[in-house]
Amino acid sequence: MTESIPARPTNTAVRRTGPGRSEAGRQVRPATEGWSQQKDETGRPLLQFASPKRGKPPVHLADLTPEQRVEKVKELGMPGFRAKQLEKHYFTHYTSDAAEMTDLPAAGRDELVAGMLPPLLTEVRRLETDRGDTIKFLWKLHDGALVESVLMRYTGRITLCVSSQAGCGMNCPFCATGQAGLTRNMSAAEIIEQVVRANRLIADGGLGDPRKVGHEGERVTNIVFMGMGEPLANYARVMQAVRVMVDKQHGIGMSARGITVSTVGLVPAIQKLTKEDIPVTFALSLHAPDDQLRDELIPVNSRWKVDEALDAAKAYFDQTGRRVSIEYALIKDMNDHAWRADLLAEKLNARGRGWVHVNPIPLNPTPGSIWTSSDPEVQDEFVRRLNEAGIPTTLRDTRGKEIDGACGQLVATEDDQRAADTVPVDGVPVDGVPVD
Repeated sequence: MTESIPARPTNTAVRRTGPGRSEAGRQVRPATEGWSQQKDETGRPLLQFASPKRGKPPVHLADLTPEQRVEKVKELGMPGFRAKQLEKHYFTHYTSDAAEMTDLPAAGRDELVAGMLPPLLTEVRRLETDRGDTIKFLWKLHDGALVESVLMRYTGRITLCVSSQAGCGMNCPFCATGQAGLTRNMSAAEIIEQVVRANRLIADGGLGDPRKVGHEGERVTNIVFMGMGEPLANYARVMQAVRVMVDKQHGIGMSARGITVSTVGLVPAIQKLTKEDIPVTFALSLHAPDDQLRDELIPVNSRWKVDEALDAAKAYFDQTGRRVSIEYALIKDMNDHAWRADLLAEKLNARGRGWVHVNPIPLNPTPGSIWTSSDPEVQDEFVRRLNEAGIPTTLRDTRGKEIDGACGQLVATEDDQRAADTVPVDGVPVDGVPVD
């Protein structure tokens, strides 16, 4: 986005920065531009914590515990040990194709695979950057809901940004996904399927010949729950997916340290995550250190304030020893003031040293919004002040912006919907699945 922010009523933000010194900066207030923010009966931005009722996706191997998988296989008329074979095919060979599972008996094979590994995601389209190191997938779920995930190759690692909900109910005005509202929660298996399909693409050379750009057998090494949805609003299914990701005997076998779970600040769920004993990386999407601005920018702040969210984040570090990431989208003249960098540093340092890392992110453009990223010199000053205060701070690399695959840009557009309407799910066109 290159257009400038037009004139509108503003106020001047002033903060004392030292003896006899103060600084002023233009203050733009959050406002909906080009779309209507959903409001509740009191006029406040609507927050959707509960998933709307829709037809549930079919139960899949990845939705079940290892013990439940064995029982399900027996119900389908096969010995329980076949569950282990299915796990290997799905989590190691990245296939749900019965024809590839020649170690299973031909009699009943198709029925077993259909019962344990039903189709979950239908690829509608994929977009790649010119360099071919970033791929965005548009997936159609069984009920016609649309989600996206983004696969990114970096030096020494491959990261997949996964969606945990179709849409999002947190209603943040600067995020394209939040503008769309919540369609429904995704199942644990629908989350896992994004990883399996990405791993299959890597194995097939879709992210470059593994023998030339990486090594044979490479796969996704890092997961970030920063796609569509608020992960902690779909807590049980997200945690089942995480358990499958880290399970070395019955799952994908990833390192928990390579998995990042992000939230806009659902404090009770953060406290629950702290007790899970799974040392994932925890990321808090803060975006403003003061409640006055964050109430408008992040509507969930009306429930749990900045200090409550930061206290919960620090408790996560105290319990797990895992350094917390603070995500901060830098928006021109809105939250990028130097005094806000100082206030953020004060709040973080008040809770101790060495427990946190800040990731400022230049705002990515979204449809219908006139907001834009901070000027480079303003970004640099924001980062400098945090680092000078002893807060490790790194300006985040924004990948996939040209294919609308960067942070805050994931949304199913009208063009996506038209494309999806022509794509059958499991061979049968879907014209809308009745809700339950």
